[in-house]
Amino acid sequence: MKYSTMMVVFVLLFGILPALVSSEYFPFMNDSLPWDERLDDLMSRLTLDDMTLQMARGGSGPNGPAPPIPRLGIGPYDWDTECLRGDVKAGNATSYPQALGLAASFSTQLLHDVAQATGQEVRAKHNNLTQHGIYKSHGGLSCFSPLINIMIHPLWGRNQETYGEDPFLSGELARAFVTGLQGNNSRYVLANAGCKTFAAYAGPENNPVSRYLFNAVISDRDLFMTFLPQFHECVKAGSYSIMCSYNSINGVPACANTRFLRDILRKQFGFKGYVVSDELALEFIRFAHHYTNSTLETAVVAVKAGVNLELSHLKQVVYLYITEAVEKDLISLGDVFALVRPLFYTRMRLGEFDPPARNPYTKLRAEDVVESIAHQNLAIEAAVQSFVLLKNNGVLPLKSIGKLAVVGPFGNDSSQLFGDYAPDSLPKYITTPLQGLESIADMTSFAAGCDNPECAGYNQSSVVNAVSGADFVVVCLGSGTSIESEARDRMNLTLPGHQLQLLQDAVKNVSGKPVVLLLFTAGPFDISWAVNNPDVSVIVQCFLPAQATGVAIRHMFTNYQGTNPAGRLPYTWPASMDQVSPMTNYSMVNRTYRYFSGTPFYQFGYGLSYTKFQYSQLVVKPDHIMPCDDVFVNVTLKNVGAYSGDEVVQVYIKWSNATVPVPKIQLAAFERINTASLQTVSVILSIPARVRAAYTDRLVLQPGDFTVFAGGQQPGPSIGGRLNSNVMTGSFQVDGSQTDLARCLKVDPDETKQDINCV
Repeated sequence: MKYSTMMVVFVLLFGILPALVSSEYFPFMNDSLPWDERLDDLMSRLTLDDMTLQMARGGSGPNGPAPPIPRLGIGPYDWDTECLRGDVKAGNATSYPQALGLAASFSTQLLHDVAQATGQEVRAKHNNLTQHGIYKSHGGLSCFSPLINIMIHPLWGRNQETYGEDPFLSGELARAFVTGLQGNNSRYVLANAGCKTFAAYAGPENNPVSRYLFNAVISDRDLFMTFLPQFHECVKAGSYSIMCSYNSINGVPACANTRFLRDILRKQFGFKGYVVSDELALEFIRFAHHYTNSTLETAVVAVKAGVNLELSHLKQVVYLYITEAVEKDLISLGDVFALVRPLFYTRMRLGEFDPPARNPYTKLRAEDVVESIAHQNLAIEAAVQSFVLLKNNGVLPLKSIGKLAVVGPFGNDSSQLFGDYAPDSLPKYITTPLQGLESIADMTSFAAGCDNPECAGYNQSSVVNAVSGADFVVVCLGSGTSIESEARDRMNLTLPGHQLQLLQDAVKNVSGKPVVLLLFTAGPFDISWAVNNPDVSVIVQCFLPAQATGVAIRHMFTNYQGTNPAGRLPYTWPASMDQVSPMTNYSMVNRTYRYFSGTPFYQFGYGLSYTKFQYSQLVVKPDHIMPCDDVFVNVTLKNVGAYSGDEVVQVYIKWSNATVPVPKIQLAAFERINTASLQTVSVILSIPARVRAAYTDRLVLQPGDFTVFAGGQQPGPSIGGRLNSNVMTGSFQVDGSQTDLARCLKVDPDETKQDINCV
């Protein structure tokens, strides 16, 4: 592998620095001192040019890593790392299901475990690289993950990276991911999280307008009730970073938006970490949004807004003008000082300036953790938990198959099973649907039918020949990144190309034998033909399960060790495009289950099981509360079916007499639990006060009556789905007077898990 001359210089310089520098010489290297004292000392030694380069060199290629400061014994640092569900672009790494699939698990424990395993691999690889003096893109410890924007449109290309359409679910999963990735050591951070992209970024990517110049026009009510709550939870969880987005918000580019980055993020939410721009977002302030007239002016507005770090792949970047801006008194040295401080605080907490022996994470080795047996098994478990069973006419689970036919472009093409921002898992760790199922079949036939997901060219005869005489047919359809991904929005809900014809041909030529439809997509598609056709026995939304796809499907088909599917849709599945608002319209009217007035094809929270559950004895305590109080829901759950399995208990609330517009219903609590056949369990869930917040000119908690629903799904009808369990109803009353939500959120300097003096 070749490295640039600059990289060689980094290696040579950094290799001799420890011999020249001691902790006694520089107090910031003295690990016995408090963080703020060490930061004060380090910052006092930086020149303006030092700080300019540290803020400018936050990207890849010629714009990274951040350069060393040899006179201080400070080495280079790479800020450009992706960790959405595995270590991305860093060589072989364990790959977990795409984020939207993880959200379908409705399991904070799973998100925590996946993030923790990812953090271990990120740290282990970083240890190996830095031990050899290598500092390169995707070799650092600072992750641009998770992406927690709200899915408000089924055709948005980046839906797959989100946690779905509900801000409460997204916030809970974000919290789990951040705490898992950053580790549980009280002193050191395993790898630091970076929630993105702030804020009000939910499409379009390229249709009907480019994301680089799009202006999201949005009300404060929708901002604070839909687009911002999950970012607040990310901050409360202790994320060290937030990424600002490409789009403008009400006329001001997100990365130049003082209201969002300073007033909301720092003052209201209490964020003390660093803000990094999305790649080239600072350039687009001028060249796409035309908000500024020069690169110097762009640097000034970004600094004043509070952007700490520029992400770019260019050599000549906006933030190289910081020194000139200070010299011309366009910004102050204090402005720059304050923005550099969190960058070095983060590096301190990652352990860069402490003796390696003190940091337990420096002992992690790639050969011990990357694709370890534990991580491989977690990849299987995560994929199984992500599967949403949409239809099952009693065909699954099964024990064995005589002659199996697998058809469709996703049946045996491992490259299509991952989605965006996937780790580069080695082929030996990857299994396709065909590879996973052939071990439980006596005979197997396969036909892709199409060369790729677009399926513009269709080989009908190959599909007909493959399914003829089969006892069991599995049809693998979907989208993949060539149809929906970053920078690529979908045009409609129709299955791509000839995919529907492929399914119809398989059903027609299989002589009444069971047909299973597996969908490898992010957003929803029109599958009404399959749902309404009795010859399609099973439909599973598999999302993008990554390396363990085949093994996980086999486990689900056979109910291996109780892998009974229990995933739930993290979004509303529309019945047609008539139910879909324009992507450029950011009003929440008639969007997502929280505000939707029609009947969807599938509800948010929908998913079937091999077994059945019965809810009873719902108790809501206390039934009278004050505005800032939480409510506890106790419900009895019995598995009345023949199989053990997980159930996702979902609790929703409904306002009865709010004085301002509120969601028609709101997810307020959830828990994924396992029950054995005929087992009865008592489940206690907490409804936090914040989910009752309504927006006047601020978030408030109003007195009034609330209805509570508890069950395995959302109450109410859908076109394609059938309820798998009953829904219990209760209520509680909020007394007292209207109260600002901010008064209920106790301010604790340790709540964000960061030192109060880091900024």
